[in-house]
Amino acid sequence: MQPCHSPRRRLFALLAALGLLCCAGGCAGYHMGNQFLYRNDIRSVHVAMFETDSYRRFLGQRLTEAVVKQIESQTPLTISDPRLADSFIQGRILRDTKRVLSETRDDDPRALQYDWQLEVTWVDRAGVPLMQRQILRITQDIAFIPEGGQSLATAELEMVERLARQIVGQMELAW
Repeated sequence: MQPCHSPRRRLFALLAALGLLCCAGGCAGYHMGNQFLYRNDIRSVHVAMFETDSYRRFLGQRLTEAVVKQIESQTPLTISDPRLADSFIQGRILRDTKRVLSETRDDDPRALQYDWQLEVTWVDRAGVPLMQRQILRITQDIAFIPEGGQSLATAELEMVERLARQIVGQMELAW
């Protein structure tokens, strides 16, 4: 014996399936994953050692290493030899300064600020810029308090990580 609501249930199921199909069709243009944030023809990148005129040792090497790690962990791009790479990142630390924000009454620094300014370019094999701006200028600062256990070394580490994230974030395609 069939229930009297059988045609009504079939109609409801048909409408529900049709509605679900229409909703799913609206997402057809969307892509999942970070590989769609970058150009399809760029699969590898060579990161040249960041240049610097600073008297602080190894700033360029630390920043280069951090950028490479960010690219490997956050993008579908691979790090490559310059002879095989599809694209090239070059950068220069233009300025790094440390200044006192506040002092104790004995003239000991209580809070300091560490500033960096750098230029970064990302180009393909033909020299065409791949970032939204041809030359990316970044200014970043960080405050640290020696009395609180922070040091120039910890501030440098935080600065390098922030800058690496910012550089790799600028490598994404414009929406």
